[in-house]
Amino acid sequence: MRKDQAIVRAEEVLRVEAESILQLIGRLDENFSRAVDIIYRSTGRVIVTGIGKSGLIGKKIVATMTSTGTQALFLHPVEGLHGDLGIVTKDDVVLAISNSGETDEVNRLLSSIRKIGAPVISFTGNPSSTMARASNAVIDVGVEREACPFGLAPTSSSTASLAMGDALAVALIDKHKFSEKDFYKFHPGGSLGQRLRAKVRDVMISGPDIPMVVTGTPSLEALSVLDERNKGFVLVTDRQNRLLGIMTDGDVRRLVRKGISISDLPIDEIMTRSPKTIRDDWTIARTVEFMQRDEITALAIVNGDNILQGYIHLHDILGRGGTIRISIPA
Repeated sequence: MRKDQAIVRAEEVLRVEAESILQLIGRLDENFSRAVDIIYRSTGRVIVTGIGKSGLIGKKIVATMTSTGTQALFLHPVEGLHGDLGIVTKDDVVLAISNSGETDEVNRLLSSIRKIGAPVISFTGNPSSTMARASNAVIDVGVEREACPFGLAPTSSSTASLAMGDALAVALIDKHKFSEKDFYKFHPGGSLGQRLRAKVRDVMISGPDIPMVVTGTPSLEALSVLDERNKGFVLVTDRQNRLLGIMTDGDVRRLVRKGISISDLPIDEIMTRSPKTIRDDWTIARTVEFMQRDEITALAIVNGDNILQGYIHLHDILGRGGTIRISIPA
């Protein structure tokens, strides 16, 4: 069946923009490191400026930075030239965004900023541009082509700047050692804040909904539970409900690739022993951070005696299907 033309066009746009972001990886160099260091050592704020689509991207970068511990604000270059430049001090850092690097309003603003003494970081697709020459660190966000069929509307280029802004903000999270407690401070309300403040006990899956088998269970039976529950793992306990191990989809695939038959093996011989666990008094924010650091998507919850209490899955935390309702105690 012939694919709808709108879908074909959408696929092409997504492909072009994805490739544009991936191409940025190879351009990361000492300029990016210098930009992070300049902002980290600054005692002022990050003043982001740009016009048109670049200005909109700049506002989003400001929002990301301010919510993750880096003080930032947006300065429209035209407003800056007509009085608002007074908010910039020599202790601030200016992040200028322009794909061409030749945007007149931005370059005129940077000329005045240089006189103030604030260091300048630029996001540009033209590292030899006027804007780049006026900068202390030049981050190349150039793209091979725009996703727009005419090559005119900023599409891939604005996406590349947005992604690089996220990269800069996250690198600064690491530098500042921004923690979950800090995140709460900047996100006190809304569904995200509520989810992050919740305790694991408020959201964990427990009782008969836990995909589990007892020690000695034949592996094929455990595999049936794995397939039936469709959670990506099966937990293994003794008959007193103490957690012994875990079998995941990945474990099964690795055994199959090695040509190992599991049909005659008990679960104890193929499970991963002493899996990573957490307690039910952990916060969701701490749990997500733990999952991301160790690159895992599900965790067993146990008490001090290693008795299985439940499990928690990253997809459920983030709202897969809206299956979990979080109740925050008053």
